[in-house]
Amino acid sequence: MAAARVRSGGRPTLEEVAARAGVGRGTASRVINGSPRVSAHTREAVEAAVAELGYVPNRAARALAGNRTDAIALVVPESESRFFTEPYFSDIVRGVGAALADTEMQLLLTLVGSDRERRRLAQYLTAHRVDGVLLVSVHADDPLPDLLEQLGMPAVMNGRRSATEPLPSVDSDNFEGARGAVEHLVSRGRRSIATITGRLDVYAAQRRLDGYRRALADAGLEPDERLIAPADFSEEGGVRAMRELLARRPDVDAVFAASDLMAAGARQVLREAGRRIPEDVALVGFDDSSVARHMDPALTSVRQPIEEMGREMTRVLLAEIAGENTERPQIVLPTELVVRDSS
Repeated sequence: MAAARVRSGGRPTLEEVAARAGVGRGTASRVINGSPRVSAHTREAVEAAVAELGYVPNRAARALAGNRTDAIALVVPESESRFFTEPYFSDIVRGVGAALADTEMQLLLTLVGSDRERRRLAQYLTAHRVDGVLLVSVHADDPLPDLLEQLGMPAVMNGRRSATEPLPSVDSDNFEGARGAVEHLVSRGRRSIATITGRLDVYAAQRRLDGYRRALADAGLEPDERLIAPADFSEEGGVRAMRELLARRPDVDAVFAASDLMAAGARQVLREAGRRIPEDVALVGFDDSSVARHMDPALTSVRQPIEEMGREMTRVLLAEIAGENTERPQIVLPTELVVRDSS
């Protein structure tokens, strides 16, 4: 032990830790940086070598040598008002925070609700002030993912822009979630089933609409475009869409809303119109957020594992930063229909 410290000028090095543990330098580095991609035996060997040698990582030197900042950005291309009113985003942040709890990474939360904010973020990222980026709620025409590709910066998306998304992504099974919701409404005897979609420049909204259409087709129900009303995932959007649906098809007997907030807006309009839920119109949402549980009647909703998505996105990003991913994963997590009184 003393000889090792003399060779390194009195301070043990990462190379000496690796040699003592009988592993490569990269493996020792992964253990010290908290990577999950090592065996329990290897982790124990490296941790024992660290203790024996008294090795202390020099974070500043490590970051400088590897052009590292020990920080990642969580980028949400939405306004502050939407970020703080939609439970989805807070659940994602909780999942990301949980995944970073045992690491030395700092989290930078950035809301990009205007072109000016987008330009400022582009300048920040071009200066490589973070090691990687988590992208949430990205629209099809957003230039940010392409910028990250050009910069060669590790990035993971919450949901894809299209079926051919090149960046790593983590999403829930929007298609099957929506199909299961509409199949449930069909099983309850509903035949004039409407849907309130999210913004269709968001791939998740497209897939939920696809699932709705598939369920109707499987049930032998004729498609009717008058039963489809686009909105924007907000409660106000749900209000506007439900008014359109009642004007076009007053005989509607069920509504599948592509978010709980839009379902809350739809409920308001249905009550104003004297429609009872679920006796006259059954109602189903998507997210299974706190909104669903606190509605009256309690809202049947498609549960997607939002916190788990946040954790999984972070795990994939940390592996990207460490150079451990041999391919760009496209991970889809299962959903579950939670049946309550509204249907």
